[in-house]
Amino acid sequence: MHALKAMNPATGEEGEIIQTIEPYQVEEVMEEAWDAFEGWSSKSIQERVSTLRTLRIYISDHADEIAQSVSWSTGKPKIEALTNEVLVLLDWIHHTERTAVKELKTRKVKTPITLLGKKSYIAYEPRGVVLVISPWNYPFYLAMVPVLSALIAGNAVIIKPSEVTPAIGQLMERIFRAVGFPKGLVQVVQGDGAIGAALVAASPNYVFFTGSVATGKKIQVEAAKRLIPTTLELGGKDPMIVFEDAHLERTVRGAVWGSLANSGQVCMSIERIYVERPIYDKFIARLKRELESLKQNNREDTDLGSMTFAKQIDIVRGQIDDALEQGAVIEFGERPVEWKMKKSMHLRPIVLTHVRHSMRVMQEETFGPVLCIMPFDTEDEVIELANSTTYGLNASVWTNNLERGRRVATALQSGAVCINDVNVSIANPNLPFGGVKDSGIGRSHGSLGLQMFCHEKSIIEDPGRNKGELQWYPYVGKYPLFLRLIQGLYGRNRNYVQFIRAFLSLSKKSR
Repeated sequence: MHALKAMNPATGEEGEIIQTIEPYQVEEVMEEAWDAFEGWSSKSIQERVSTLRTLRIYISDHADEIAQSVSWSTGKPKIEALTNEVLVLLDWIHHTERTAVKELKTRKVKTPITLLGKKSYIAYEPRGVVLVISPWNYPFYLAMVPVLSALIAGNAVIIKPSEVTPAIGQLMERIFRAVGFPKGLVQVVQGDGAIGAALVAASPNYVFFTGSVATGKKIQVEAAKRLIPTTLELGGKDPMIVFEDAHLERTVRGAVWGSLANSGQVCMSIERIYVERPIYDKFIARLKRELESLKQNNREDTDLGSMTFAKQIDIVRGQIDDALEQGAVIEFGERPVEWKMKKSMHLRPIVLTHVRHSMRVMQEETFGPVLCIMPFDTEDEVIELANSTTYGLNASVWTNNLERGRRVATALQSGAVCINDVNVSIANPNLPFGGVKDSGIGRSHGSLGLQMFCHEKSIIEDPGRNKGELQWYPYVGKYPLFLRLIQGLYGRNRNYVQFIRAFLSLSKKSR
């Protein structure tokens, strides 16, 4: 059995040793999940919501402790751990407590007139065992939302947290144990990619993955072999479009926070900034002043945290080196060679200008504190530039002309767009969250965020008093009546009287 060592990337401090499992043990995990599913799925939605409420209160009572653990494990400022992971999760839970019964209860739907006398329903039934593979950048929030969604829908859940932040897996395990969830209902399985692959191969009933495009594609291939449905929340290369009439101070502050929160290690981070040419120089000057004011001191009042995963620094460095070789200019920040000399996980922000779309830094997800800025002249031009990557997760448009803002938002190939704001769509639990193109498959949050963890069962009900149905045997004499019924109901000159007469004639022949 292997072990993972928890570590604070900001300080290098080592934490607990966490045991992993071996691939051969996955079958036992799956069996335990199925045993727990039998009891949990039989509970009413109200009973499951009651457990969710208890969990919400526990997390609220321990918010400081949880934020501290997330901050320690990721290197992000404690306030970001509290607001961007704990607060938004509590808001999502509170919303779900109020909406879950409505979203998941069996509901009546309309029945067409051709099926007169019948009633139709849609029932939402749990799938079984759900596998959640969660990332290291928001290891608490991005795991808990799909886990709790699947639980409320009546499923058992297996969590495979990132091996980069294993302490958060331990934290979640302690929380579920403290709240009193049934044994085996939520299991945290620690390990690397080989364990994740073994869990997919064990054929869970649903896979929810958040992470890189490359890993997401591998999971999709293995899931397809077993016909396992999936939701994939993948990467982004999110554009920010700034028009001349935008509120400059708000826009610049939005650009800084949207690019640098969690050191840019956010799938929704602003990674490309397009500024209308008349304010391009003014925007950059104001941006530099804002960046100079940020604190990066590894104390309670720090604005910028550290990188979380050392290998990510190599990816960021490679993209910047490629851009500089192709003519990009560093307007603010240090050259990557200086990072290597310092051997620090704390990267100062870098602003790149003179960038082109042939550069990797403008096409590949960076996931680091890098702001790339490019001027544009027309609305059509900037829409084309913003759409010219394989990603489509999030975007933002900044203008005082809301009509233009809505028009551009509609034209962008993106799962979400903010107008005069950034990165907040995921914080509204009423809105679906997910991407287009290489940014993923499926949606979480919103009503779909619960219903996707269910089978939709169609139910149609007849009183059962008549001897037969219109379309049943015998067919003799029915063809011309059905033809008149079609023409009366759907034809060029619809005739409801003709439809009724044909319907009654067919009914007589079916008795």
